[in-house]
Amino acid sequence: MRKVVKTHLPSDKAPIEWATKGGNVLYTAHIPIREDGSIETGDIKAQAQLTLQNLKRTVEAAGGTMDDVTQVLIYLPDKNDFAGMNEVYRTFFKQPFPNRATVVAGLMVPDARIEIVAYAHIGG
Repeated sequence: MRKVVKTHLPSDKAPIEWATKGGNVLYTAHIPIREDGSIETGDIKAQAQLTLQNLKRTVEAAGGTMDDVTQVLIYLPDKNDFAGMNEVYRTFFKQPFPNRATVVAGLMVPDARIEIVAYAHIGG
């Protein structure tokens, strides 16, 4: 059964939850959104920092740590943002790193340069 994880992020505009758990697995997706619902429109480093900070806060709200994150899927609309994203990404994870894929794809949120989908195994 799916349980909602309450986060610090706004959830009244779209038919989504920022995070859910099924058993001991956390399912979550993040964009560079602030608590007030506005989007960070800076460069990839600023957007990656906010997006990963949102992920970290969500994992902690679910009772875990970033060490519990087992897989990360990153979507970037511009392959030239890979190096800047990777620089910030390294500050949020330590070895052994989560399994990861990075895909160049169009994003639905205007001005967003990153979207992250992550899975974490928390407890159990």
